[in-house]
Amino acid sequence: MTPNHTRTPKHTWTPKHTWTPDHTWTPDHTWDIDDFVQAAEATVEGLAAYVRESQDGEVPVIRRTPPGELAGRLGLARWIREGGMTPETYREWLGAYLAEGTRLHHPAYLAHQTAAPDFPSALADFIHGAINNPMAVYEMGAAAATAEFEVLRWMLAKVGFPEGGGVLTHGGSLANLTAMLAARAAAAPDAWTEGVPGDLAILAPPSAHYSITRAAAILGLGERAVVPLDVDDLGRIDVARLPEGLDRARRAGRRPMALVAAACATGTGLYDALRPIGEFCAEHGLWYHVDGAHGASALLSEEHRHLLDGIELADSVIWDAHKMLRTASLAAAVLVRREGDLDAAFKQEASYLFYGDQGFDLIGRTVECSKAALGTKVFLNLAWRGERGLGEHVAARYATAHRFWELARERPGFHCPYEPESNIVCFRYGDGDQAEIRETLLEEGSFHLTSAEIGGVRHLRVTVIAPATDDKTLEALLDRVAALT
Repeated sequence: MTPNHTRTPKHTWTPKHTWTPDHTWTPDHTWDIDDFVQAAEATVEGLAAYVRESQDGEVPVIRRTPPGELAGRLGLARWIREGGMTPETYREWLGAYLAEGTRLHHPAYLAHQTAAPDFPSALADFIHGAINNPMAVYEMGAAAATAEFEVLRWMLAKVGFPEGGGVLTHGGSLANLTAMLAARAAAAPDAWTEGVPGDLAILAPPSAHYSITRAAAILGLGERAVVPLDVDDLGRIDVARLPEGLDRARRAGRRPMALVAAACATGTGLYDALRPIGEFCAEHGLWYHVDGAHGASALLSEEHRHLLDGIELADSVIWDAHKMLRTASLAAAVLVRREGDLDAAFKQEASYLFYGDQGFDLIGRTVECSKAALGTKVFLNLAWRGERGLGEHVAARYATAHRFWELARERPGFHCPYEPESNIVCFRYGDGDQAEIRETLLEEGSFHLTSAEIGGVRHLRVTVIAPATDDKTLEALLDRVAALT
């Protein structure tokens, strides 16, 4: 997948700009380099202070000022209308901006599956923000594209796809959509030009990420084409009843184009039994898709990689770096066991893009035409922390979640329906309104967690994502929840 050529730049870039006394743009103005340097320094200082105070946990984990009030506080309408921001006023504005929102580095951040990003990933976003190389077309970003090739090569090796191919997309929803496009191309090669056959179906557990149903609708299959598989009490695929699910789809006149398994489930963090599911798919000629958006990162942990035993049997896998690989949103991989399957997903023509030697272009594998340097973010995290360092990060977050389960089940009034397999734990306290407990915690800014239904019953849900979360945080959360009822 990696280009084997190098190019020597023929030109060097010299900043050339004119800035008139009344601060108006002139036609040849590109950058005011001095302003950029001053504002960049203010940004680094402001972000360093933001991360430091977030990790210390001495500020609220979340602030949710109503939009109208916040827009006024940030002066948004005035800045949009008048412009004229300077490095000095930018510094003030940045402070007000950072004071709002959610602090993912905070020890009490225990909510959504979004990384507390490491600083190398932030550097990559800074670089891309300046050079803006949309690298889906190789000539528009050779270094960024090459970095993505190498990151994909590394991910493919981890999953067990030596002859596979891949691409990075802006998020897991696009990744799942892309994988389903590849599955559709395999089942109905003429669908791109002739339209979608009305009998196609996707087999998936009810706990599958909502993007699977969304993908079915976008692809023209319709939501009803997603046929639910039988599951156990915790939402995991019941392997013994897979034949029933397949038979149910076929009796309904459906032709399954893919079967989706979770590694791990978004709501519970539990893994499906990947190997027996993969063997079933191989036996019945089904495209096997593993949604590893969150849990595929356990491949880097010696202690936890067994949870993904059998992932190499999949036809396609997605893996989000912006969840457990400490990468800023968004960066999600679509990986296929046979490289040609991904190339078959799209069959686009555009004379201004698709011509000549396309050997290094990724645009034929993505929904996006302009694509950010996603691989650079993952690469820099690996370059700084190493594969082993990221694996230790995953293992530590899984261990902290398990510790929460141990602490919670020892306390009266708390109920945990399962032992966690990942960094996600669901629990209840008492018989009261769990959503109301969550809302109170959010309003006071003390803890940020989410909720999920298991067997139709609402539970509170903890996702351990921040390295700063420790036993002290977990004990304080349990204390606060118990005090609210």
